[in-house]
Amino acid sequence: MSSDGGVGRAADDTTSFVLRPPDKEPGQPAVPAQPPQPAGEPGAGRLIAGRYRLLGKLGHGGMGTVWRARDETVEREVAVKEPRVPEHLSERERANVFERMRREARAAARLDHPSVVDMHDVAVVDGRPWIVMELVHGRSLGSALQEGTLDAREAARIGLDVLGALETAHAAGVLHRDVKPDNVLLGRHGRVVLTDFGIAQIEGETQLTDTGGFVGSPEYTAPERVLGRRPGPASDLWSLGVVLYTATEGVSPFRRSNTPATLQSVLHATPAPPAARGPLAEVIDGLLRKDPAARPTAPQVRALLEAAVRPPAPPPRTVAAPGWRPGRKTWLGAGAAVVVAAIAGWLVLADPFAGPLPDGWTDRKAPALGATLAVPESYRVKLPEKDDTDKNWVSYSDFSGAVSVVLSLDRKGDDSLNDIQSNAAAQMYADDEKFKKDGAYQLDMPGGAKTKPDGSATYQGRKAARNTVSYTTDDTQNPLPRELQLFYYRTASGDMYKLVVGYPGKGDFTARGREVARQAIAGVRFDKP
Repeated sequence: MSSDGGVGRAADDTTSFVLRPPDKEPGQPAVPAQPPQPAGEPGAGRLIAGRYRLLGKLGHGGMGTVWRARDETVEREVAVKEPRVPEHLSERERANVFERMRREARAAARLDHPSVVDMHDVAVVDGRPWIVMELVHGRSLGSALQEGTLDAREAARIGLDVLGALETAHAAGVLHRDVKPDNVLLGRHGRVVLTDFGIAQIEGETQLTDTGGFVGSPEYTAPERVLGRRPGPASDLWSLGVVLYTATEGVSPFRRSNTPATLQSVLHATPAPPAARGPLAEVIDGLLRKDPAARPTAPQVRALLEAAVRPPAPPPRTVAAPGWRPGRKTWLGAGAAVVVAAIAGWLVLADPFAGPLPDGWTDRKAPALGATLAVPESYRVKLPEKDDTDKNWVSYSDFSGAVSVVLSLDRKGDDSLNDIQSNAAAQMYADDEKFKKDGAYQLDMPGGAKTKPDGSATYQGRKAARNTVSYTTDDTQNPLPRELQLFYYRTASGDMYKLVVGYPGKGDFTARGREVARQAIAGVRFDKP
């Protein structure tokens, strides 16, 4: 069973590996040039199609051997892929191999992007197609990762270039289907190139199959492909997510001791919590969602990667002009400014709902609930389905599903909601007791967790209530710590709003979740207080 469809070294069946720390300064790419291969090996010196002189082997994979060669017609170095066809294959299987190589050339040739390797020629020798392509001086990402992991900014930079190549391919109706570190080349001057379209699927062309064989690299293959479903652009984006995880964590998240176990891991396993991916956590977790419809789109991935690439803004500095001394009017003006700043600060403290939203946040109206929510712009919305009995809620979450913001409304007078308490604090304490006993808040969780109620909260001068809940998910296989922040508000007409922000109780997302809760609770607005 083949598990490598690319140019790079075929993957073995070892268990998940851990890489040693990087031998480079943070932020610097690990892309030293690949030393030239020695000539004199079998096949070196051979002239292909009367113009391409083979100089030395660059690598090999499941479909061929790649040579460094010289195009003697135009006097330049090129890469030439020689078909690799085991003798035991049937004529039909051999024909499939040759057709895949022709398809690789067609797929890459129709793409115009600096991160897609250029195709120069297909030379047919004894009925076998030899692909002639651009020679990228450098080495693969897979080779670079043998020396250590990448920091988040460098991984995001590489991810952006691979994403650009995939966007161009998808727009042309081409799915790569084998995105992995060995197929990402790191060239000179920071260039990143996606190569090996050997198992690409081109829209409108007949799909090639091998009886009993698995085409591709299992640990980078999306779940829908494992299940035999029709892949789409989201399948390539899944593979990009696995590449980013491996590049930053130093661990191949789904690789197991054999191919069947690896495929089972792709279908059912959740990657270990991150240790180092930091700003890439949201995009990686989003891309590795099992359901392709739940993964972020390419533009959303691009926005998240661009944010991870940007360096943190330097703190503002104030430099006084040399020899300048403030006069009396200046001091009076400064004093007035201090008073204005103090008043503005008091207003913000007195009314936490005042003030502009932070960068990257936006207001989302929920007309059915008579409310407006403040949430991060990238969060996706979920609304009640047609057959839901409860229509009075709206949910927003990041693409990993780790952080969620849910607003629900219990309307006074609804026969199914006669247990609404007389005020927000009473409702909070009632829910709190239910939660301590057997779990509550309409979430799948056990009881007996820690709660920290706050009955002194207000909303625009009216009584409200808040609660913080810490618990562990009811999962015998993989229990996880979670935290909730809840905000209750009962309107003058008797309707009860409940805003619930949930996030991991430990890990990279905890601080982010608490900040989302703070901003969401501070920014929620109700049409009829």
